Amino acid sequence: MHIAFFTETFLPKVDGIVTRLTRTVERLVAAGDEVLVFCPEGAPDNYCGAQVMGIPAVPLPLYPELKLALPRPVVAETIDRFQADVIHVVNPAILGLGGIWLARTQAVPLVASYHTHLPKYLEHYGLGMLEPLLWELLKAAHNQAGLNLCTSTAMVQELSERGIHNVDLWQRGVDTDAFHPELASARRRQQLFGPHQEGDPLLLYVGRLSAEKQIESILPVLKALPRARLALVGDGPHRQQLEKTFAGTATRFVGYLRGEELAGAYASADAFLFPSSTETLGLVLLEAMAAGCPVVAARRGGIPDIVTDGENGCLYDPDQTDGLLLATRRLLEQGERHQQMRLAARREAERWGWDAATAQLRRYYRQVLEKPLAAPVAD
Repeated sequence: MHIAFFTETFLPKVDGIVTRLTRTVERLVAAGDEVLVFCPEGAPDNYCGAQVMGIPAVPLPLYPELKLALPRPVVAETIDRFQADVIHVVNPAILGLGGIWLARTQAVPLVASYHTHLPKYLEHYGLGMLEPLLWELLKAAHNQAGLNLCTSTAMVQELSERGIHNVDLWQRGVDTDAFHPELASARRRQQLFGPHQEGDPLLLYVGRLSAEKQIESILPVLKALPRARLALVGDGPHRQQLEKTFAGTATRFVGYLRGEELAGAYASADAFLFPSSTETLGLVLLEAMAAGCPVVAARRGGIPDIVTDGENGCLYDPDQTDGLLLATRRLLEQGERHQQMRLAARREAERWGWDAATAQLRRYYRQVLEKPLAAPVAD
């Protein structure tokens, strides 16, 4: 198959969407597919045999890490030469709308996927009143597609209830070879958390440092557990504010980690805290669990698809006062059960591989190819 992706986020950015896309592209190319990726400029021209075309982009004012790329004539010319069998639009925004338009005008089967719960982000940036409008825009864009993929059952249900059609589940995936409990070490614990005594709770967060991740809600945990130490891995637009918020606590801002250093960070922590209530999936949760690190997370969005309360982690109601603190205490006080939860976390992650997720995606592409297409829309 010839598969063209339109994505608003790609390398060199680091997040769960980029991880899913890069792992998917690797496996599509290995299966013999021709892959073309349109993304904001800054990415390499080639990734694992896939052609990558960077489009000039401008940073989003409220979220500079996200760049908006405007479609240009060269995009249509490249699609013509590529002769795409399927166009796959990832989180359609500005560039994605160009992909939707090209699919319609050239009668190419269209798949769209929903990875970021943008309507729920708005309230964290003081724009909650715009949520109904954004849902209408998303509905108009996604309903152009023959198939809309979500990464959790909760998002499949919500998009369907919002009036988006042809919704199905794209299963989760994680690299269980790269993320493994054996990468835990005393050296990494020292690097991440600084000097500490045996028995001190070592807490980890990995992800964007942004308002919608609700990282400030970890602060009461540190105040209630004075021996606890926290490492925040990642970066983002909210970092300066978070540095002020956590000043005077045993918190380290580690910045980005990659490869074995990241995997070792997960494996070396006692608990992975993930307070976000806006997650469509939460890929970092699967990475933590693959590394044998039990999770404390909000019972919202796609998280309950991954975390079973009391078995491989602890869930809490984000609307409950001190919910995160109570769940963290519950996990840390498990004693011998804590080691069993580590093993259970690893077993859950072992169920989900990128090979199976990509094989499922290729089946979806073939299903869309078999559907009758509407006539091309005139330019």
